[in-house]
Amino acid sequence: MRKRLFDILLSGIALIAASPFLLLISFAIKLEDRGPAFFAQTRVGRHGRLFELYKLRSMRVPREIGRSSRLITIARDERVTKIGRVIRLSKIDEIPQLVNVLKGDMSIVGPRPEVPKYVSLWDEELRNEILSVRPGITDPASVVFRDESKVLGQQVDPMRYYEEELIPTKTRMYAEYVRAQTFRGDVRIVIATIRAVLGSR
Repeated sequence: MRKRLFDILLSGIALIAASPFLLLISFAIKLEDRGPAFFAQTRVGRHGRLFELYKLRSMRVPREIGRSSRLITIARDERVTKIGRVIRLSKIDEIPQLVNVLKGDMSIVGPRPEVPKYVSLWDEELRNEILSVRPGITDPASVVFRDESKVLGQQVDPMRYYEEELIPTKTRMYAEYVRAQTFRGDVRIVIATIRAVLGSR
C-alpha cells in the first residue's frame, strides 16, 4: 500500500512538473522527423498481463512501425534521430512511463518490463517470481547496465550477446530485487538512478 501511494504521489508530481518540458521536447521531435511525438510498445506486466508502455519517440517513423525487427538499440543505431540520441542518453524519453505508473501498469521501482519475445527466454522459475510484482521505470539492473546500448554496440553479434549474456544476468538481478525489496531500498534505487543519469551527462 505504501509503495503504491509512493508511486502515485511521485509520478503525479513529476508529470505536472515535467509537462511544459514534455511539450517542448514533443515539438522538437515532430520538427525533426514528422510523425507522432510518442511511441507505445507492448510489454509484459504483472502476472503476465500485456500493456502498452509509453515513451517519447526517439527513432525514425518508417523503421519504428515495422521495417526493422530488431528489438534492441545499440550505440550509433541508424534508426535513432538526433533529438532521440539526446533524450535516450538523459532518459528523458522514459518520462511518459509515469503515466503507466499512474494507471497501475508499472511502479517507479521494479524489474524493467520486457517485450513478450524476451520474456519467453527467461528461466521459467525466475519468470514467475519476477512477474509477481509490477514492473518499474528503474531497478538495480537499470543502474548497473546504464550504458547497455554502448556495450551492445561493441559486440560482433549484439542480439546474441543480449539474449545469451544480458538477459540471464538481468533476470537474476530482477529476481534478487523482488526477494529483497523494501520501501527504503526503493528510495535508494531512485537516488542511485538519478545519480547515474546525471553522471552520464
